[in-house]
Amino acid sequence: MATKLEVSSAFLSKVENGKKKPPQEWRDILIREYNLKPNDVKELDRCMYEAQNYDSIDISNWKDSDRMMMLSFARKFSSIDKNRLKSFLESEEDDDE
Repeated sequence: MATKLEVSSAFLSKVENGKKKPPQEWRDILIREYNLKPNDVKELDRCMYEAQNYDSIDISNWKDSDRMMMLSFARKFSSIDKNRLKSFLESEEDDDE
């Protein structure tokens, strides 16, 4: 894929891991090189939009234990009880006052 996109495998890896945003010109290359069907193009557009517009947090300077805790939280985020999460956020707001 890196060859088709004319980038290094290191750059492609950074995009895959969310450390870099995919260049917009990749859209047309991916459609052409992988013969994407209309539904696939729609999904690609959604993914490209999401990748271009997400915010990231730089945790590279964090202690290893803090970084591991954040990554563990991120991996399990979708399975967290939303009521517990809401309660946690409300308690954090109370602490700020």
